[in-house]
Amino acid sequence: MKYLINESQLDKAIFKYLDNQDFIQIETDDNIYFTNSEGDEHAQVRYDKRNGVCYIYWKLIQEISHFFSIEYSNSEKVIGRWSENSLQMKVSETHFVGHSYFYLLKFN
Repeated sequence: MKYLINESQLDKAIFKYLDNQDFIQIETDDNIYFTNSEGDEHAQVRYDKRNGVCYIYWKLIQEISHFFSIEYSNSEKVIGRWSENSLQMKVSETHFVGHSYFYLLKFN
């Protein structure tokens, strides 16, 4: 059986899914990181406070895409909207990246 849901309903479902991941926010001078745990060396999402860009780990996009049966580009956009909602800050654009990108920027 298939169901048709509108974009706002899908957003709510994905927001709830991401909220239940219990991400921890780690804030630095220029960035906010969403990590799985306090001592985690890698982030799932990085928000650059200087320009409002949200960088999303590609495996998180893949996870959302597969779980909710949506395109990768739509997963990236909805994670950006979730980040914007969670932080109460404007996301100007989103990009998907690999873990090494988060690791290097986190400790610089």
